[in-house]
Amino acid sequence: MVRIGVVLFPGSNRDIDAVNALRVAGAEPVVLWHESADLQGVDGIVLPGGFAYGDYLRAGVIARFSPVMQAVAAFADGGGHVLGICNGFQVLTEARLLPGALLRNRSLRFVSREIAIMAERLDSPFTRAIDARRPLRMPVAHGEGCYYADADALDTLEAAGGVLFRYVHLDGSVAGGEEDRANPNGSLRAIAGVTNAAGNVAGLMPHPETAVETVLGTDDGLGIVRSLVDSAAERAHGDRPVVVTIGAR
Repeated sequence: MVRIGVVLFPGSNRDIDAVNALRVAGAEPVVLWHESADLQGVDGIVLPGGFAYGDYLRAGVIARFSPVMQAVAAFADGGGHVLGICNGFQVLTEARLLPGALLRNRSLRFVSREIAIMAERLDSPFTRAIDARRPLRMPVAHGEGCYYADADALDTLEAAGGVLFRYVHLDGSVAGGEEDRANPNGSLRAIAGVTNAAGNVAGLMPHPETAVETVLGTDDGLGIVRSLVDSAAERAHGDRPVVVTIGAR
């Protein structure tokens, strides 16, 4: 069985949800404590949501200096699959493992409600198990989720296929700017998730791990979690390469 690590920082609060989601997706979850650089031989990694180190200074900025993040960076550099969710996405941008930054929501308010996102592509290690390009319902819960990069960086990201998810309406149309409720934080170009140039590290602000069973209201997030599990399993077992290069570093 493929083993997926769940990094636990002081202040993480979605780690239990991530553990459950990985089990539902057929993986063996392994909790990784932030003070240890030992990844225990896991095949993939999830950085869960929460408020690592209380989000002091700004979200994710202290967590990036944890011993575990040095190991996560080395794992990613070696081609390992890493998924950051909400606070985990913030940590990955602060660690420069993903491009851009997550700023305060344009409303300056914490937002917690169900939204919809849609995958821009279905050929990545984090979207390959999604059945079709359609709106996926799942919750958001954050105060600093506004995706930002300058115009040139956004153009480069778009051209390289680095935009993984966008906020959309339930009819599939892309959300507008900060006045559009479908874009819960005012993210530029309605970007909800991105991937790195090598395609093996990804982050998104919505919470697929709390949307993996119908009893939770929607199981639309299961395809994202299962994609990570399947990709990590193939890499571990050497069946065939699954890291998709989408641009130069």
